[in-house]
Amino acid sequence: MRQLTLLLLLWCSAGFAAAEGIHIKSAEISQNAGAYYLEANFEVELTHTLEDALNKGLPLHFIVEFELIRPRWYTLYLWNKTVLEFEQDVRLSYNALTRQYRLSQGALHQNFDTLYDALTLMGRLRSRFLADADMLDRGKIYEAAIRMRLDVTQLPKPFQINALASRDWNLASEWFRWTLSR
Repeated sequence: MRQLTLLLLLWCSAGFAAAEGIHIKSAEISQNAGAYYLEANFEVELTHTLEDALNKGLPLHFIVEFELIRPRWYTLYLWNKTVLEFEQDVRLSYNALTRQYRLSQGALHQNFDTLYDALTLMGRLRSRFLADADMLDRGKIYEAAIRMRLDVTQLPKPFQINALASRDWNLASEWFRWTLSR
């Protein structure tokens, strides 16, 4: 019975460890009113080290990267044409005096009472304008890719060194890729 309990605890802790990180739940490009828009959902779970650093006042900068390419089979896919790419920066911080988390994107700021609420909103990308409909050629196939990552270059220098040596400081999703037919 004791071994079964130990095995169950190990299995549960492995499940919690696997939940940490950034995972892409969905991403799609839709066309509406003569333009293309991007929607994506990320599941963001900070490691204990990052959560502790955030709660002690260290702001965390995240980047959402997107690219749309037109594959070129005649160059063996080595020189694909980049049609569109962008990066969106989001800053997550904690204010110990107000006990609130703050998401900042450019001049826009929003406060949250819980880290869960802040991470949930940070993981939603809604109706992000990509391009006018005439920018993409009809009858062509495009490949879209998106990911989110912690920007370790925005961390103070001592933490950047920690990021090189520790997986707790490297938080990034895999590239999520899909095809788009025009």
